[in-house]
Amino acid sequence: MRAEFDETLVTGNDMIDSQHKELISRINQLLESCEEGQGKIKAVKMLDYLLDYTEFHFEAEEKLQEEIGYPGIQEHKTKHAEFKQAVKELQEMLEEEEGPTEAFTAQVQKNVVDWLFEHIKGFDRSVAEYKYMNSNADRL
Repeated sequence: MRAEFDETLVTGNDMIDSQHKELISRINQLLESCEEGQGKIKAVKMLDYLLDYTEFHFEAEEKLQEEIGYPGIQEHKTKHAEFKQAVKELQEMLEEEEGPTEAFTAQVQKNVVDWLFEHIKGFDRSVAEYKYMNSNADRL
């Protein structure tokens, strides 16, 4: 099972798109380590890195939103907090298990991959469109 960055995930903001590609790469590494049975330690390290990178990425997105005066910033921050909580719950789930189980992998798919793709296609794309419209208002 792999997550793929494709055209449906492009926001048009190079910084955000490159960070999304990195997030997806790290998610894939986590999924691969689970599927290949590389053990609990590897999965814990991958999940820790994913959480750290997510923090970095969300801070960059929120800073951009503040800079452009994005009106939906509070709702966006709430969605980011929900995602961070979901990753923390995955950490707890992993700590309780001997290693990554099929149930854990299914939760990664649902609470990380599916959530991220939906978030990018909706919330993140709307931020990029807002930024574009503001910076090109004279052309509209």
